[in-house]
Amino acid sequence: MKKTMTFAVLHFSVAFTITYLLTGSIVIGGAVALIEPAVNTVVFYFHDKIWNRIEAKKLAQELELTSIH
Repeated sequence: MKKTMTFAVLHFSVAFTITYLLTGSIVIGGAVALIEPAVNTVVFYFHDKIWNRIEAKKLAQELELTSIH
């Protein structure tokens, strides 16, 4: 859990710093630092579901090939 928390702090810090440097706005930097990780979490959920389907199909194909021989 410590590793996850330190990564979250790092993620927020990077998002804030890059946005602040690009815009010069603390408010926009803060908003992006909060919104971007939330959106990324939702995107990761769907990415993981798709990835699991791909892996399951790959495993099924491998099993099918081994059962044929």
